[in-house]
Amino acid sequence: MLVTGIKSKPVYTPLAPDLSGRYHLMVGHGVGSEPLLRVLRDLRTAAPESGARTRVLFIGNPDEQAASGAQFRSAGAADVRLFGREDELLTDFQDVLTNSVMGTRLYVAGPESFMGLVMRSARQFNLNKDEVRAEECGPSARRVYCIHCQTATENVTTNIVQCKDCNRWLLVRDHYSSRLAAYMGVMVDAEAPGERPEVKEVFR
Repeated sequence: MLVTGIKSKPVYTPLAPDLSGRYHLMVGHGVGSEPLLRVLRDLRTAAPESGARTRVLFIGNPDEQAASGAQFRSAGAADVRLFGREDELLTDFQDVLTNSVMGTRLYVAGPESFMGLVMRSARQFNLNKDEVRAEECGPSARRVYCIHCQTATENVTTNIVQCKDCNRWLLVRDHYSSRLAAYMGVMVDAEAPGERPEVKEVFR
């Protein structure tokens, strides 16, 4: 019952440095450190002076944060900020965007659910598609928005999920809303109450 092939589903490409950018803002989560480090190293090779104008905001496993921070700094980033929670990172990200200037390039890497929240904030500050690059990596669990009660359920890995607020069983669609940073969830048994397909792990 998963509806596939919908054009609203985001398409991501590998990160690459934009040498036309004057400032570089990198935002990552978990294994998103790998593509960000790749871009940092490429920037250092092509434009050694760019490190002084590069800032990294990163959230990861607490046991690995110190090592990640050291890697970002050794790759050339002048300003590295580490966070323990997504909401803390997103708040700082918005503060950084408030004070950003023309010529800033944004690089985002991590799980899609995290990237969606970052990209939503970026759009609020009118960053256009030429200023933003994103690479998906890590778990493919989805953020699902219940169209019935307007609540989002995080880290969904199954084709059907129970809404955390209204308790309806939702079919997880491939229709993605960039405004909501979530996939749409619709009541799966609306026409035949209580009749639900088998719940399967499909987003890992």
